Amino acid sequence: MTGRQAAALLGVISVTVSQIESGVAGVSEARVRRMGAQYACADADLIEALVKMATDRTEGWWEEYRNILPPGFLDLAELEHHARYLRVISTAHVPGLLQTEAYARAVFTYMVPELPASELEPRVAHRMRRRVVVERDCPVDYEAVVHEGVLRTRVADRSAARAQLEEILRQSERPNVTVRVIPFDVDGFAGANTSMLYASGPVPQLDTAKRDAPHGGPFLDAASQLARFRTLFRKVESASLDPVRSRDFIQRLAKEL
Repeated sequence: MTGRQAAALLGVISVTVSQIESGVAGVSEARVRRMGAQYACADADLIEALVKMATDRTEGWWEEYRNILPPGFLDLAELEHHARYLRVISTAHVPGLLQTEAYARAVFTYMVPELPASELEPRVAHRMRRRVVVERDCPVDYEAVVHEGVLRTRVADRSAARAQLEEILRQSERPNVTVRVIPFDVDGFAGANTSMLYASGPVPQLDTAKRDAPHGGPFLDAASQLARFRTLFRKVESASLDPVRSRDFIQRLAKEL
């Protein structure tokens, strides 16, 4: 259906439909339901989830960073806030929600060109505040699969590296946080460049995946892309140690430092 056809069914001009689809304009509950009927969507759970999203007026903590950080930072924090569960594969850096302040600062400091303090400090503060989703009263279920190379790489000095490993161990004690490690000597792992984030939405159609990178990456939501990332996570997870052995592994690494 073209934008003009959809607009005619809604009784609006085509520009309005374009603005709704691009996220420039909001949409009411009544209009979401009307669009669902006109588009022949028989999935009642999806319609209800879309209505809830359309009418949500949550002013999250990330709004404090609007016009200070790029929009992608705010989008990521909001995505994590609403997710039912988060799945992460990390082969380059410690996942953002598990990073210490020293680690995060070292990663952002490595950007080229180097960031001035006015740009660096908000990025570090934002990354630290993102951890609220695993620490709040109703925390998100979080599972991270981390490669040994990530744990051994010192983005700062020895002291910061030890503190980072201890922070991962501390976070992994939470009942909602699972950390798995892929050792160097494991067989069957060919995913050295597969860092990603998978966020579950209120219904599967609203899941979102993201090629995770230190400084951002695109959000992906096509059904074929989501299926690919779910399969990828299962493959990587199958090559990892179980949570108990992973904790023992990280503790040994910390002692070596």
